[in-house]
Formats: sequence, structure tokens, C-alpha cells
Amino acid sequence: METEEKPTTRLSTARSRELGEELRRVRHKARMSSGFLADALGWSLGKLSKLETGSRGTSPWEIGTLLGRCGADKPTRDRILAIASEADSGNFLRRHGQGPDALTAVYVHEHAARTLTTYEPLVIPSLAQTEDYAYALTGDHDATEARMARQETLRRPGGPETVIYVHEAALRLVVGDARVMRDQLLRLTLMCGWARISPLIIPMSAEPHTVLRHPGTLLTFPTPLKPLAYAETETATVFHDEPSAVAAYEAKMQHLERLVLTPVQSRDVFARWADAYDRDHRSAPDAQRGDA
Repeated sequence: METEEKPTTRLSTARSRELGEELRRVRHKARMSSGFLADALGWSLGKLSKLETGSRGTSPWEIGTLLGRCGADKPTRDRILAIASEADSGNFLRRHGQGPDALTAVYVHEHAARTLTTYEPLVIPSLAQTEDYAYALTGDHDATEARMARQETLRRPGGPETVIYVHEAALRLVVGDARVMRDQLLRLTLMCGWARISPLIIPMSAEPHTVLRHPGTLLTFPTPLKPLAYAETETATVFHDEPSAVAAYEAKMQHLERLVLTPVQSRDVFARWADAYDRDHRSAPDAQRGDA
């Protein structure tokens, strides 16, 4: 057992918090208490605790030893050791399948966030999607379940103040069918009355600008943690806590804020589109299947 350890507490980074959460999950899966594992590794309990919260580092060799002691499988070891070995440059990417919803990096940061602001240009943002809408987009049950679980985490007591920018083009683009769209627009209408969550519409009449082209999410945290931004591509999500990159996302969100309708106007537009899709659904030939 270590008898003396130099203080190594530091301000955590996005990458170190992700690494810590990955290690905590491995320990929990192995059904080991932090005290038991620290003792088995010959570490102090403080060292393990700081590693799991991202406020200290250690060598990839020691992390490999921890993973071996917990019996982690090879894919898990390879993934975590890759995170532990990469340079902490303030910019990193994580590969994913149908979306980033199951990524540890997304979970740990959204769970800790004080505020969250998100935008997607042509579809309803992931954090506001209904289950049917998400499945119509992904065609994948596991990806849909992960997205729904991610939304529940955000809606928990103490979750982040969330602003969801919805471009009006996403209301016009039919995903699934009229019933799916009706239910999605009803969800958005109801969300306008939820605590801590504000869906706001960017109207088709908004002046064209480069900030409308790409998706993006900006998170802020309690002091002293730095803000974090990320954006999803087809195969990976790119994360930034490097100040100049974050500043670009801050400017993007500030510009979007100037384009949106008011909360009341947004709610009214969501409701009108819900009514329109309801009429389309009821007039469809197969609308007699009992779905009102």
C-alpha cells in the first residue's frame, strides 16, 4: 500500500473526466468497491477516487493493471487504453454507430452540465425526438433506446438548463409518416411548458448565415470546469474544450439566439404543425387502424 503520495490534484479536462467515468464503469461491472480495488492495486483510496473523477492522471501501464485486475474484456481494454494514451490537446473524437447517444463522453459531460444548448439543421434535435421519430431516422432499436435513455438523464431533477434550437425546415421534412410527425410536434408543443427545457424555432424567414449549416452542442459546467462543445458527423463525434474552438461555438449559439422566435411564438408554430400532420394522418387511407 502506498504510504506517501505527492499531491497531484488538478483541474479535470473533458478527456480526463471521460477516462475516469470509463474506469468507474469497469470497476462497477466487476462488482468491486473503490476501497477493495485500491487495496488490491496497492494504491491509496484518494488516488483511485481522483482518477475516477478525472482530477489526476496516471500512466497507461497503471491503467492497464487496473483493467486487468477488474477483468475487463479486450475491446474494453483497447478502448480505454486508447483514451489514456492520447494527447490531451483539448480536441478529440469518438467513433460511433448510428449516433453518439451511447458514448461515455456524451453521458458524463451532459450529466455534469449546468447548461446545454443544441442545434441540428434539418431534423428535430436528438434531445427532443420521440421514440418513433428516432427509430424512423436510425432504423436501429438499440440506438433508439440509447437516445431515449439519454433524454431521461437530461430530464432528471437537477438536470441542465437546456435550449433546443429547431429549424423550421425540420418541421417540414417528413420523417416516418404523418402520424410520427404529428406525435413529434405534439411532444415539442408540450416541451414548451416543461421546466428547464426550451425548444425554440428558427423560422424559414431567418437570414441565411453560415452558423445554420452544421449541428453543434455547447455545454457549460459549474466553476471552475471549462465549457465543452461537440458536433456529430456521420461516423464520429468531435469534442472541444480548447478555448478558441469553444469560442466559435459560443459565437454560433449567440447568433442562433438572435434568429429564433419567442417561446410563445415557437409553441404556436409547433401546435399548428401538429394539427396539420394530424389532418394528414386522419385523411390517409390506412387511418382507420384505431390510431387517433
